[in-house]
Amino acid sequence: MAILPIITAPDPRLKIISQPVETVDDAIRTLLDDMLETMHDAIGIGLAAVQVGVDARVIVIEIADEEGNKGKSLEFINPEIVWSSAEERAHEEGCLSLPEHFAEVTRPDEIKISYLDRDGKKQQLQAEGILSTCIQHEMDHLEGVLFVDHISAVRRNMILRKLKKLRRMNSDEAD
Repeated sequence: MAILPIITAPDPRLKIISQPVETVDDAIRTLLDDMLETMHDAIGIGLAAVQVGVDARVIVIEIADEEGNKGKSLEFINPEIVWSSAEERAHEEGCLSLPEHFAEVTRPDEIKISYLDRDGKKQQLQAEGILSTCIQHEMDHLEGVLFVDHISAVRRNMILRKLKKLRRMNSDEAD
C-alpha cells in the first residue's frame, strides 16, 4: 500500500467529472487500499479518487463510532444515489482538499445508494446522519463539486483565496 498525494483546491483537477470504472480488477483494489491508507494518514473520514489524481468513480469512507473507536472501512465503486429523504440535515463539513476550512452544508438526511464492491458485485446501502453526509460529500467530488460549492459565493471565494495564497507561499518556499 502507498500514501498518495492529496490534491488541494483550487487545483482544476478537482473540478473534473470522474469516469465510471469499467472493470473491478487488481488495479482498482490496489487503488482502494492506497486511498484508505492515504485517508488514514491524513486523518480524514472520506476520500474520492479524484482527490488523489485518479479519474475514476471510486470513494472510501471510515467513520468512528460515538466513542471514537475506528469504524468499518467502506469502499464504493460507481456509487449512485437511488433514493434520498425529503428531510434534510445541516452538518459542518471539511475536506482533505480544502485543509483547515469548514462550513455548514445542508443535505438529505438519509440516502440509499447502489454501488459495486471491491469484488465487482452490485450492492446497496441505506445511510443516515453523518454517514449519509459523508457519502454525499465524497460523491460530489465525483461530479467535480466541492463542499464550498454549496455555500455562499462570498464565503467560498474567501476560502479559495486563502488556499491560493497558501499555495503561492508554499511554492515560494520550495524555490
